[in-house]
Amino acid sequence: MLIKVAATSINLSDWECLRGSPVYARIGGWRSPARPTLGSDIAGVVEATGDGVTRFRAGDEVYGDNLALKGGFAEYAVAPESVLARKPSALTFAQAATVLQPGAIAWQGTSWARPGSRVLINGAGGGSGSFAIQLAKRAGAHVTGVDNGKKLDFMLSLGADHVVDYTADDFTRLSQPFDLILDLVAHRSVFAYRRALNRGGRYRCVGGSVGTLLRVLTAGSVLGLLSRRSIGVLAVKAGPVRFQPLADLCAQGEIAIPIDRTFSLEEAPAALAYVGEGQALGKVVIVPS
Repeated sequence: MLIKVAATSINLSDWECLRGSPVYARIGGWRSPARPTLGSDIAGVVEATGDGVTRFRAGDEVYGDNLALKGGFAEYAVAPESVLARKPSALTFAQAATVLQPGAIAWQGTSWARPGSRVLINGAGGGSGSFAIQLAKRAGAHVTGVDNGKKLDFMLSLGADHVVDYTADDFTRLSQPFDLILDLVAHRSVFAYRRALNRGGRYRCVGGSVGTLLRVLTAGSVLGLLSRRSIGVLAVKAGPVRFQPLADLCAQGEIAIPIDRTFSLEEAPAALAYVGEGQALGKVVIVPS
C-alpha cells in the first residue's frame, strides 16, 4: 500500500538506527541502515493499493507501525496491509502516530500491574514511559517514575505517585522494593535489579546496552529463578491488535497523549537529536507538510 504520510512520531529506535548503536540497531545493515529513510510509526491516507489488499482502499485514513520497511520521514511511504489499521476518527493524525510502537510496549509492559502493586518505570518521561505511567495507574498500582530531573513534574502530571531523578538517586536502592519494574533504558547489573524487586516480582527491560540485555537474558534468568523473582527481557509483539487497545482508550479520553513538539519534515535532523538527547517530554512528531 502507498500511504501519503500525514504524521510520523519519532521513537528511540529511530535514533539508535541512525547512530548504529547499540549494536543490535545494525541488524539487517551492518555498515549502513538497511532502510535509509527512517520512521516506522506512521499515520496518513491510502493513496493506492496493490492487488492483494482487501481491507483498505484509496482515501482511507490509516495508522500503523511499519517497522520492517520504515520510510515515515517522507511525504509517501510503502507499507504492508498487515501492519495498518483504520485511524480512530477521534484522534488526529499526529495523535494516532504516537500510540503505535510506544503503545504496544506500554500495554504489554504494564500487563502485570495490579491494584495496590508497586510499579517502577525507568525512562518514564519518554514516549513509552508516559503511556506506561497512565496504564499502570489505571490498573490501580502505586507508580514510581524514573528519568532526568527536567522530567519530574511531567511524570507527576501523568499520575506518577513518586518520581526519581536518576542523575541524583539510584532507583535500585530505594527503601521499598517493587512488584514490577519496566526498564526502558537498562544499564545496571542483574544483582541491582534483583535487589529492587519484591519476592515474586517481575523485571522486564525493553531497551538498553547490549551487555546489559545479554546479562539479563543469561545470568538474570538464573538469578531470578534462584531468588524467586522473574528477571527478563520484554518480548514485544507488534501489529494492530497490540496498539489498538491503547488507541481506543486515547480516543475515549481515558489516556492522555503527551506530544511535546511537532517538527516539519525539513527539521527531521533536529527532531531526532532532540529525542536522542533525552529532552522530549512524551512524544515528538514530524509532519511532512
